Amino acid sequence: MQNYFNYFTEIEERFQRRRGSLLMLSTLDWALIETWREAGLPLETVLRGIDNAFDRYDERARRSSGRLRKVNGLAWCAQSVMEAVEQAMEAAVGASSASTTEPAESGFESERIAKYLEDNAMALEAASSRHPADAVLAETGTRLRALAAGLRVDASIPLEDLDRTLTVLEEKVFAALLTSAEESELTTMREQASRELAPYRGKMQAVQIKQVQQQFLQKKLLEARKLPRLSLFYMSLG
Repeated sequence: MQNYFNYFTEIEERFQRRRGSLLMLSTLDWALIETWREAGLPLETVLRGIDNAFDRYDERARRSSGRLRKVNGLAWCAQSVMEAVEQAMEAAVGASSASTTEPAESGFESERIAKYLEDNAMALEAASSRHPADAVLAETGTRLRALAAGLRVDASIPLEDLDRTLTVLEEKVFAALLTSAEESELTTMREQASRELAPYRGKMQAVQIKQVQQQFLQKKLLEARKLPRLSLFYMSLG
């Protein structure tokens, strides 16, 4: 199983390195990375797309007599990433997808994961008395504790299956938060997402824009209520 944490950080580091200066990724950028991860785009393909986008940018800069506008968001690379995906799919036709490489130490030892689940359960339970969605938060906390206990009994549980369960639980939490949120709060968040996406609409497909907007809204709602993300993708390896 590919290390989720590496997927997140390597994309960030590659973008910052090719840009040539430090730029903290925005909520919109993180949402875009999540859509790539959920779509199953291979890390190496995403990185290749970022490189291709900046290669073209650098070539234009060399030919231009003036100074080009600085790249200010990962979404600027979205079209190039999708082109890299299409190229990879074409190259893979007829090729074997089998791999005999043994996975390296991932940091997803059962005890570490169980602790991660319990920490998130504690955060949800602590928040359950502060929000209208308290019943769902408390129920999710109980479920996380049960998953942690099960993992300690049977460490052979496939991580893909566990993460799918965590994703479903997170979707339930998000649905409860969405239902209980004030209309004005949701309107403000959607307007912010639209403003940040505006410069990149020509580089992204409609379905991708919709996915990023949804991820943006979810991330903002959770951040506003100081609630954790549940997927193993967010588990620190430190």
